Amino acid sequence: MSALLTVRGIDRTFGAGPSAVHALREVTFDVEPGTMVALVGRSGSGKTTLLNVIGGLDRPDAGTVVVDGDEITGLDEDGLSRLRREKVSYVFQTFGLIPVLSAAENVGVPLRLAKADPREREQRVRLLLELVGLADHAQQLPGELSGGQQQRVAIARALAASPRLLIADEPTGQLDAETGLAVMGLLRGVVESEGVTAVVATHDPVMMALADRVIRIADGQVTC
Repeated sequence: MSALLTVRGIDRTFGAGPSAVHALREVTFDVEPGTMVALVGRSGSGKTTLLNVIGGLDRPDAGTVVVDGDEITGLDEDGLSRLRREKVSYVFQTFGLIPVLSAAENVGVPLRLAKADPREREQRVRLLLELVGLADHAQQLPGELSGGQQQRVAIARALAASPRLLIADEPTGQLDAETGLAVMGLLRGVVESEGVTAVVATHDPVMMALADRVIRIADGQVTC
């Protein structure tokens, strides 16, 4: 089975001279389709930088990243925008929902950007809200939802355009233990039900246990 994500020899340095920070050093690994990988490391280990490079939000100084056959390190800004619109989606700690839009409208944003047929968009939004257990909260604003519910909306939004790769950066970092556990289980479930491949940065041992594979990073290098 061909890897959905191929990372080869990624280097990323911030600054120059004695004060330079070597965030990533010769990072290399593959991720198979339909799997969930937990990216584990201490704060400052390079996890977020690596996720940004994988998702095309940052460019490496050296190395290549291939997502679903596209070498993203060689794409221009238009190509990267298309990649993020069609193949890669993100879930962050801070949810990132638009406060004046309802849960359903937030989930539908990527489909509006893709100019999806309105009827198909409504069906997809309804399906995703059911998937994350929020069908009864479709018309509520983010401020009317709990933190766990907002993160569920964010996950549904990330899945709206049927991405091939889901990137999640500490998705349970702002949630209490019980809610975080529910969100972790949800991520595991959507990998299976939607066939998406997920790379999840986490400190949580439960998420590591739920993952198909754990990649550990320390001082910008993959250690196992």
